[in-house]
Amino acid sequence: MKHPVEYTRLIERTLAGSREAFAELYEATVHDVYQTVRFFVSVPSDAEDVVQEIYLEVHRSLGRFDLGRPFRPWLMGVAMRQIKAHRRKGWRQFRILEKAGAGSRLVEEEDIARKVVERLSNRPLLDSVHALSFKLQQVVILHYGQECSQEEIAAILGIPPGTVKSRIHAALQKLRRKHRADTIAIGKVEDLHESGI
Repeated sequence: MKHPVEYTRLIERTLAGSREAFAELYEATVHDVYQTVRFFVSVPSDAEDVVQEIYLEVHRSLGRFDLGRPFRPWLMGVAMRQIKAHRRKGWRQFRILEKAGAGSRLVEEEDIARKVVERLSNRPLLDSVHALSFKLQQVVILHYGQECSQEEIAAILGIPPGTVKSRIHAALQKLRRKHRADTIAIGKVEDLHESGI
């Protein structure tokens, strides 16, 4: 990402009406935003829609951005709010489709997209992180995926830094327990094969 001073210049030019400046701001930030969205939104076309909504909201809200504050946490906060809104909307649609009997087709399409994403990353770890609650997923992805500090995550999510720290700790504990359980299960399966059962 660009240096904070460059963001400030681009924001000021955007607010003065420069479409080119907003396009530069978009280009400088979209990769990180898209990576974050793709973790939470498995269907690529939906992820693209969410990214578009994020940048529409950024453009609408930029006038309220405090130029004295860092831009990246503010941008990721906008992204996380749009992701959360998409998840709520998706859940409502899933419930409607489920009642209508069309939920299985939607799930199949999402499963195919998820398989592609899993092939491109560390599948066991990704599965474990996806098994966490949304609150824990957020802090893990922002901290380890986007390399945000705990203070930045607190600003992004609008929660106290102590809560961020405790959520990261809780997520790591759950991931470690899952890893240990998987290792024990693999060991038992290997023992069964070696003993000829």
